[in-house]
Amino acid sequence: MSKLEYLARPMVPFDPYNKDHRRYYAAYLESGGWGACPVRFICPEDNGDNLPSMIKNSLIAWYVESEFGDGKLAKERSKSLKLNADRLYKEAGQMRKEAESLLKPRRS
Repeated sequence: MSKLEYLARPMVPFDPYNKDHRRYYAAYLESGGWGACPVRFICPEDNGDNLPSMIKNSLIAWYVESEFGDGKLAKERSKSLKLNADRLYKEAGQMRKEAESLLKPRRS
């Protein structure tokens, strides 16, 4: 790994549900550049190389879903949150069992 790669801003996909990502886009609109943004957003190939329009489209979809709800996006988001919660609950259960096993007396 090169030093430049190590020091570069992390690459993340744009998530309209993340308030910080929306704030970074607002700062981009004010300043006209990404210089103050602490991350680099990934632009999928199906959007070409036009990151601002990809972000704008995802923000419009997010806003419509949050404003009118109960649509396809709300169901997809709910499903992904449920799957994530299930995974975290399972991991917590495994960690709880591991912690309990550490407290049991050991045979000498």
